[in-house]
Amino acid sequence: MPRLALVTGGHRRLGGVIAAHLAEAGYALAIHGSHDTGLDPHLGEVMARHDTHWQGFVADFVDPGSAEVLMRDVISGFGRAPDLLVNSAAMFGQDRLETVSAGELANHYAVNCMAPVLLTQAFARQAGVEDRSIVNILDQRLAHPHGDQLAYTLAKQALAGFTQISARELAPAIRVNAVAPGLTIATAEYEEAQVGRLAAMMPLGRLPLPAQIAEAVLYLARAGAVTGQVIAVDGGAHMQSYSRDFLHM
Repeated sequence: MPRLALVTGGHRRLGGVIAAHLAEAGYALAIHGSHDTGLDPHLGEVMARHDTHWQGFVADFVDPGSAEVLMRDVISGFGRAPDLLVNSAAMFGQDRLETVSAGELANHYAVNCMAPVLLTQAFARQAGVEDRSIVNILDQRLAHPHGDQLAYTLAKQALAGFTQISARELAPAIRVNAVAPGLTIATAEYEEAQVGRLAAMMPLGRLPLPAQIAEAVLYLARAGAVTGQVIAVDGGAHMQSYSRDFLHM
């Protein structure tokens, strides 16, 4: 029986690349999306090629009860608990201290921290599965936070702290680690020349590839002697301080 991974935000963009790597490694997949589970074409092709057993699950993490319902639905759908939980779903915004609202702070915390905490809680309640692990997706900016995307940054900082807490609390039964990506899949707001300029600003002179981040997730899923660790896959960006989000540079 293949191992089962629940990947939140796993139907598209970076979450989709992570899910594709897990499919190639032989995992069955529970794919979560906030409003739909329409697959990125590449992910669909990979899963078809490997005849991956998968199901899609919709849950809007702004709703406080949705995380627990998601885990229950996954267990019901597959008849067993996941072996691996990848907390990849995220909410982004362009707020700063002078503009952020209480609603934005609450919603970002709900999606970027509270849902991973509650999913971890539900994941940990399931017994009888060996070598279980959790991988949280953080952000390289946490090493040197700036003022952009304040609500997102604060929530991810909370998730980073929870990664350490849960790694200690859940050992030895469950390993908890994290990957901190840098800029990797530029949105439409970025210009091509801008992306090239940003790549040259990284200590390694290049941006990470999505596949390299997914490889780090897969490594941590398999690394039986590793817990409480954060791997930055960011071209070295975490070693430098940037005054603004990359979008504004």
